Amino acid sequence: MDPVYLYSILSMGGIGALLALGLGIASRKFHVEVDERVQEVEEVLPGANCGACGYAGCSSFAEAVINGDAEINGCPVGGEVVAEKIAEILGVESESSKTVVAQLLCGGGIKETKKISDYSGIKTCKAANSINGDTKSCKYSCMGYGDCAAICPVDAITMSENGLPIIDKEECIGCGKCVEACPKNIITLAPEDKLNHIRCSSHDPGKVVSKICEVGCIGCSLCAKACPVNAITMEDNLAVIDYDKCINCGICSEKCPTGTIEFNGRLIEKVVITDNCVGCTRCAKACPVDAIEGELKEVHEIDQDKCVQCGLCAEVCKVDKAIKVIYKDEKENN
Repeated sequence: MDPVYLYSILSMGGIGALLALGLGIASRKFHVEVDERVQEVEEVLPGANCGACGYAGCSSFAEAVINGDAEINGCPVGGEVVAEKIAEILGVESESSKTVVAQLLCGGGIKETKKISDYSGIKTCKAANSINGDTKSCKYSCMGYGDCAAICPVDAITMSENGLPIIDKEECIGCGKCVEACPKNIITLAPEDKLNHIRCSSHDPGKVVSKICEVGCIGCSLCAKACPVNAITMEDNLAVIDYDKCINCGICSEKCPTGTIEFNGRLIEKVVITDNCVGCTRCAKACPVDAIEGELKEVHEIDQDKCVQCGLCAEVCKVDKAIKVIYKDEKENN
């Protein structure tokens, strides 16, 4: 063999060996231990990679949880179920995590509002809003071009013939992408278990609203005055609900003269404690207006003058038929 070739082979082999040795030493010196729990957490996550947790994706969120930079209940899509699984992996107590869904804060569609102009530009809310392309008399109303529906990763939003988004509560994963996409800021995330929603975002005076929208908030404050737990306040001519305080009684919806407030539950006519009550006091502790009285291990009573018919007492009661709830629609049917 030609000595030149031999020397070339030996030199290249030597260089390769030195490089391999260097890489081996470097891999040991700079080796970073990967916590196996990161993969375990990632496996229990929904895999939507929606970013609602504040991180780039499920993998990033899993790393953040393990590193202590994110809360175990930080995944709004997975909710309490996923939070409990993560808590089990980490060996800690699970914190409550309420599932949230998107809610539209506007009821003024094509039928309810007046049309004032035509728009012939790019048919997106963002484009129309950038050049003040409002076609309806209310500047706070939904533009109707469906940016929220287009960005929804699970197709939970569709546009109605009335030009308003229809949000499927069962399909919505609470990622918040529609909230970010809406240039009018009329979509919010609300706890899934809340039944009262104010479908208006207008800050115009009541006289103006009444002329341009059939279902807009006119700032009468009747809802705020009627709310038994002060969950509604008036902010710049608009009624705003505090979901943390709301008890789902539906009184605000009944008082609203324009139908701006939507109540998705059943209105209660009366709540009665029966002789099946064992006096556990759970109902009394849950009552937001202190309408329930009674001693421990004795049958409790409801002060009907104080009761606001929210039904929370019935929800927390663990004794069968100890609390009877009579709904208004039942009374009407009898």
